[in-house]
Amino acid sequence: MANKLFQLAKNAVNNVIGKMQGETNGQSNETVTSVQNTTVTEEDKRIAQNMISSAMANSTEAEKEQLAELQTELDQSTKME
Repeated sequence: MANKLFQLAKNAVNNVIGKMQGETNGQSNETVTSVQNTTVTEEDKRIAQNMISSAMANSTEAEKEQLAELQTELDQSTKME
């Protein structure tokens, strides 16, 4: 059975990282709406952090290891701002 909280945490972190990469790679050919959607907000970061915390409580050891890696990725990506 899949751990829905784990998947939500993974998606939230990937959302933040994807937006960060979009900001650093530039969006010269994108519309204004797309650029606005690639801006990482404090809420995006908070959501990702909360999803990781929530998922940790109900995860297997393997999932916890992956969540720790996601936490590291999130920390590293938000320090690059």
